[in-house]
Amino acid sequence: MKKILALLLALCMIFALAACGETQTEEKTEEPETETTEPETETTEPETETTEPETEESDVRVAMITDYGDITDQSFNQTTYEACKEYCEANGLEFKYYKPGSDSDDDRITMIENAIEEGFNVIVMPGYAFAPAIAATAPEYEDVLFIALDVSEYDLTSAGLETLPENLYSAVYQEELCGYMAGYAAVKLGYKNLGFLGGMAVPAVIRYGYGFVQGADAAAAELGLTDVTINYAYGNQFYGDADITAAMDTWYAGGTEIVFACGGGIFTSAAEAAAKVDGKVIGVDVDQAATIDGLYGEGMTVTSAMKGLAPTVKTMLAAVQNGTFKGGVVENLGLVGTDPEANYVQLPSATTQFSDTFTLEDYQALVAAMFNGEITVSNDITVSAADLATVVTVNDLGNLK
Repeated sequence: MKKILALLLALCMIFALAACGETQTEEKTEEPETETTEPETETTEPETETTEPETEESDVRVAMITDYGDITDQSFNQTTYEACKEYCEANGLEFKYYKPGSDSDDDRITMIENAIEEGFNVIVMPGYAFAPAIAATAPEYEDVLFIALDVSEYDLTSAGLETLPENLYSAVYQEELCGYMAGYAAVKLGYKNLGFLGGMAVPAVIRYGYGFVQGADAAAAELGLTDVTINYAYGNQFYGDADITAAMDTWYAGGTEIVFACGGGIFTSAAEAAAKVDGKVIGVDVDQAATIDGLYGEGMTVTSAMKGLAPTVKTMLAAVQNGTFKGGVVENLGLVGTDPEANYVQLPSATTQFSDTFTLEDYQALVAAMFNGEITVSNDITVSAADLATVVTVNDLGNLK
């Protein structure tokens, strides 16, 4: 009997061990299956991320590169910087600006590359001088979007860019139109002795000046005036200095009443000279009334010939975010309607010194006539400024330096 019980106990132990072995084997078999499915889940995650729109807020990082100065130049750099900063803060985007160490293509390229290396994928650049830097970087960094202001197709092709890359958008402006508005307004407001002080004789500045001449000429013709004169010169630089101020002293002392100071910080020389004789100036690119009047005297700035740098920046950054960025183009911006405030070129309605001889309504009518084609303005810069005048006298003085 004892032998039978021992035999039964041994058999039970064998079956128990077999059962444990089967359970352990099944568990070991299931574990690898679980492990092999986890990597499959992980490998699908990057695919999902790469197919997400590039325009999501978390993906858009904006960098601005300054040119010819810094973000306090009361002109291109400052306007572009402030527009970028305002848009990015309002939309939760990271933003940073970079200032090249010098006015050179190499330093501009270095700043662009530094921004890209730091993870910024939208580069905003104000000014035609960026053309060589764009030509060197835009084709190489295809995943980065480049937004350029005032860089023409001619500038880009001259810099060696044979075709416009799809990641580049550039805006140029019809400066001749707001230049025309400023010249027309000046004469209508009663000024007969005018001056045009350009920065460097680059296409954008020339168009400003030629529009100014045409506007003044048209207003003089309407008023039947034959004694309107324009001193016309370039400083050959985008900043004022003692030599240019001395030239402006001569102009104002000789009877010049108002000078269109067109070219970055060169307004300082015109304003310094104007302040000595209660003269007037016309600003450029942005509404410079607050800056000039704040520095040199209330009421000095009669108006400003403006182009829509800030609206352009904000429109294009919005396009980046919503996936409608249009690259591979240089867009020529000007009038979009009869409402002056909606246009990319305009005078500031709030600060222009309107009078009974040129009212806000007169300005609005002028813009409407320009938009409707009743008034045409030449943008031909192959001729001379004097060639565009019919009743005014243009004294072409070339470069002051």
